[in-house]
Amino acid sequence: MKDFRGKLAVVTGGGTGMGRALAEQLAAAGCSVAMCDVTVENMEETKRLCEAQAPANVRISTHACDVSDERQVLEFRDAAMAAHATDHLHLLFNNAGVGGGGSFLDDDRADWDRTFAICWSGVYYCTRAFLPLLIASDGAYLVNTSSVNGFWACLGPRMPNTAYSSAKFAVKGFSEALLVELRLKAPHVKVAVVMPGHVGTSIILNSSKVLGRGDILELSGEEVARVRKRLVESGMPGADLSDDQLRTIMHQMAIGFRDAAPVTAAQAATIILDGVRSGAWRILVGDDAQALDRAVRASPETAYDRSFVDALREQGYLRGSL
Repeated sequence: MKDFRGKLAVVTGGGTGMGRALAEQLAAAGCSVAMCDVTVENMEETKRLCEAQAPANVRISTHACDVSDERQVLEFRDAAMAAHATDHLHLLFNNAGVGGGGSFLDDDRADWDRTFAICWSGVYYCTRAFLPLLIASDGAYLVNTSSVNGFWACLGPRMPNTAYSSAKFAVKGFSEALLVELRLKAPHVKVAVVMPGHVGTSIILNSSKVLGRGDILELSGEEVARVRKRLVESGMPGADLSDDQLRTIMHQMAIGFRDAAPVTAAQAATIILDGVRSGAWRILVGDDAQALDRAVRASPETAYDRSFVDALREQGYLRGSL
């Protein structure tokens, strides 16, 4: 799909980060956008940014939707199609995601289940809902966002990331399986799986709120205790810090993850859309994603050893990521 003009795209998680950047660049390219998010104010800002740079005939619609709830997804689908007065679409970006549920043994099960539900079930429900509308077009693209954690299931040998990684592995496998099926049964619909490395987004800042814990600076003593335990187990300082000091450090780390990333959300969106234009089905975002992919494929047996991470650090990758 080399030209987005006159097309309609659905973007989940359009309120911030890569979702916002995708919506902006699609709109600027002449593509109408129906976006969803759980935070209406963020979507309204995205809509304003899109409309400021879009041609006059481009329509931007916003829809409140929690993609982990199938009923809400179906309502989003119906509202989006009504807003754009159509019975088909050309692009679906399953982008919405959240971080949490790192430890299967220690973390709260509700956090684990919600993280998995958003990152995996959201992709599944939205694909179920919108795929028939993609098939109804004369040419379409389904773009699912996985992660480097879709082929490397941790944040380092001493830092588990089980809910997110499990979901992103599922997204990768689902996308590759659909690639085969659609080539056989609906060859005009292409599939791409996106695997970003460290991209500058607000996912860490937003995840705490989406998981119902509020702002990072307002985390409960119980939540801070979990974080302290995780830091100590991973070999990082934290045992002697006060709860307020830990909250401040966590907040600063979340801001640093967004602002000091090697790839911005806008750069990531450009890589993704260039991949769609070129017909790619596998889109790696960032040098760290490229390096991790090569390293895991070359030595899967050592992928979870300390030496694996140290070697990548020595090569200049994973700066600040682990």
